[in-house]
Amino acid sequence: MQRIDHPLLSPSIGSHRTLTSFHFGKPGSGNKIVIQASLHAEELPGMLVAHHLRALFEAFEAAGQIHGEIVLVPVANPIGLAQRLDHKPMGRFELDTSENFNRHYPDLAAAVEPAVLNQLGDDAAANTRLVRRAMAEYLTQWRPTTELQSLRRTLLLLAHDADFMLDLHCDCEGVLHFYTEEACWPQMQALAHFLGAQAILLAKSSGNRPIDECLSGAWWQLAERLQAKGCHAPLSQGCCSTTIELRGELDVSHAWAAADAQAIVGWLQCIGVLACQQPPAVPAALCLATPLAGSETLYATSPGIVVYAADVGQMLQAGDLVAEIIDPIANTSQRVSAGVSGVFYARIRDRYITAGGELGKIAGAQAFRSGELLGA
Repeated sequence: MQRIDHPLLSPSIGSHRTLTSFHFGKPGSGNKIVIQASLHAEELPGMLVAHHLRALFEAFEAAGQIHGEIVLVPVANPIGLAQRLDHKPMGRFELDTSENFNRHYPDLAAAVEPAVLNQLGDDAAANTRLVRRAMAEYLTQWRPTTELQSLRRTLLLLAHDADFMLDLHCDCEGVLHFYTEEACWPQMQALAHFLGAQAILLAKSSGNRPIDECLSGAWWQLAERLQAKGCHAPLSQGCCSTTIELRGELDVSHAWAAADAQAIVGWLQCIGVLACQQPPAVPAALCLATPLAGSETLYATSPGIVVYAADVGQMLQAGDLVAEIIDPIANTSQRVSAGVSGVFYARIRDRYITAGGELGKIAGAQAFRSGELLGA
C-alpha cells in the first residue's frame, strides 16, 4: 500500500488541508478502481466502509491477490469535514461559496474534444488511452484559484483514468439506494445487487455535473459530440461510475460497514480485480431499476411538525398517506400522500418542516420529470 497526501490550495495565511489517498495493487496491471467516501462530509457511513475496505485490501495485497489498481479515498472532503456552525456539521455546501461539494465539476467531454477529434483511429483501446491522456493534460493545466477548486481537481486527477468509480454517500434517513447513468448500468448492475440496493435510479444525465457523472458522462457525451461532427471512431464507455447511498446519516455501525465492504469485495472478485478460487454468485435483485425522472419528491405546503405514516423501505401505492404536518397553533393537519407507486427510499431526519420543504422521495416506475433531476 502506498499513502499519498495531496496538499490543497491554502485558503488563508497559516492554514492548509490535505487530501489523502491509499493505493493498492499495480497501475496498468488491470482495471483501475477508485472508491471515495463522504464527499458530502456529514455523510459518514461511507467513511467507515472505507476503514473496513482498507484492512481487506491490505490483506489481499499482502497475498498478491490484487489484479489491477485500487485507489481508496476515505475522506474525500477535508474542507467540509471541518465546517461546523452552532455545533452542527455543515459538510454539503462550502461555506465560502455556498456551492455543493458534489456539483459543478468540469465538462470533460467539451474540454478534451479539440485535442482528440482528429487523433482517434480504428483501435478502441488506443482511443481510450488517447482520451485519458487528454483528460490528464487538461487537469494538469488547470490552475485552481480556490481551495474548493483544488479539491475538485485533485479528486479528478485521482479518478479520471479509472475504469470504475464508486462515490459513497448516504441520505438523511433511507434504505440503501443506487444512482448511475444509463450507459453504466450494464457494468454496474452486479454491484447494486451485491449491496442489496432497495432502489436503483437511472438517468442518461441527472444534471449539475456531480463527480460521478463528470467521469462517466464524459465518455458517452464525447462519443455523441464526435458523431455529430462526422467522427465515427470506436469509443468505449471508458469509465463506469455510481453514487451509492448507504442508508441514513445515523446508520453508522461496524455491522453495516463490514457487510457493505464485503459486498464491494464480492463485486471486485466477480470482475477479476481481487483474486479468489471461485467468484461469488451475484445475489438476486431486491428491486427493479427505475428512472430517476420517475422519482417523486414530496414537499410540505405548510410548516409544522412532521409525523411520518410511512417508513423508509415501505412500498407505497399512489394515494397512500406518507406523512402529516401538524400546526399546533392553528390546530390543523396537512396530509401528504404519495403521487406515484413505488418504494419510499429516503426521507428527512428533522421533524419540523418549513413551508416548501422537502419531505422524502418515492421511486416511481414511470418517468414524468425532465431537466435538472438532482436536488440541491
